[in-house]
Amino acid sequence: MPKPSRRVIAPVRFVSFVFMAMWNPPAAVAQPQPSASWQAPTEIERRLYEAKARGDWVGYFDVLADSDLFLSMARWEADGRDVGPPMSYWSPAVGRWCEVILTEGVLPAPAPDPVFGLISLGDFAESWGSDDRWLAVNPGTPCEAYFPPNPGLWKAHADRGKGSDVQRGTLRTLRVGAPLQGPVAHGLGCGALMNVTNGALWNAMGTHGNGYFLERKSLEQWWGVTDQSGWQGALDGLLKGTGVRGPWEFVLEVRSSLSQQFGGPVDPALWRETAEKALLHNAAERGGTVSDAQVAGVKQLIGRITRYEGRFRADGILAANGRVRSVLAWDYGRASCMARWGVGARYTDIPDAEQAVLHVSRLSRMTYNSWEEFAAGYILGRCLHFDDEQFGHWYTQMLHAHRVLATHAESPWRTVSWV
Repeated sequence: MPKPSRRVIAPVRFVSFVFMAMWNPPAAVAQPQPSASWQAPTEIERRLYEAKARGDWVGYFDVLADSDLFLSMARWEADGRDVGPPMSYWSPAVGRWCEVILTEGVLPAPAPDPVFGLISLGDFAESWGSDDRWLAVNPGTPCEAYFPPNPGLWKAHADRGKGSDVQRGTLRTLRVGAPLQGPVAHGLGCGALMNVTNGALWNAMGTHGNGYFLERKSLEQWWGVTDQSGWQGALDGLLKGTGVRGPWEFVLEVRSSLSQQFGGPVDPALWRETAEKALLHNAAERGGTVSDAQVAGVKQLIGRITRYEGRFRADGILAANGRVRSVLAWDYGRASCMARWGVGARYTDIPDAEQAVLHVSRLSRMTYNSWEEFAAGYILGRCLHFDDEQFGHWYTQMLHAHRVLATHAESPWRTVSWV
């Protein structure tokens, strides 16, 4: 992945505070307090705001050390078409040329140009030149601060911190400029299990994700997507459920039919027998045949699902008498994320991605009756795809995310109505 060049844009426009931050600012330097009415976009900006308000610059940099930071650059440079001279931002607040880093909550909405690259505080410190430019953090916002060059000290903070991986496994909400209720929030909530696992903002429709470079790299590595057409094809396939339609949905539909017929739980032996008969019948109608291996595979799959559901009940993913209705949630949840990944990689824009998320919401509501049903379907699909009954990290990550979403006060499962 290309290392982001140091490029900046005009700062985000909020109420600006003329404030010069030093480690031990002299008493003569004015230190006005930020407005108490300001709503921080995310927890990161809130913690920066509070550290600034109490003059705790060690704490301020500790927050930066554990956060994703972003640098802007021209699209032509990011795509490797040319390399221009370094650009800086003239700050009227300190009367200096500054290099700008932004935290995720104050990034502008994604646009074709410029783009933003992800960087850690440590990498930023190591890339610092020998000039006399200052560092500007979130300029133009109440949590802004300005620092004279001291890359050695910044690197020391980075080495002492845990890095942005501390956000993985946590529910993160964009509290300003993002949907918290309604169909779009519902569709975004369908991707929340993955977003909690990755430490991504669950409700950010216009997201930069992990930055332009990493979003593109991840799409290529995991999905083979390298352009807009490939991204659209991947999204369409997920919305159609092509990743799970086949044996998984077939056996679950057989069980649903039996449950409706007999009005209760279905004995696994009857489930296997009926699935075999249905498999033979469907093949005969098409003029084909079914091999012994195919029959054995379907019976084995029923056993796997039965054992996973037993573990789900023990771990609270399913109720005592619960069962998985469908695994289409595995595709629908990933479609919600794919829409956002496309925005971060600049393969689509926010309006088109929002339409995809709304489609996810409609499909999910047609298939499931609750967040609980959706979650169980999603987790079973992920486990059937990756876990192979190891109950390893593919499962334990989901179990942790499920518990977070089931209990966190800001979780869409608790704040966004299913119907």
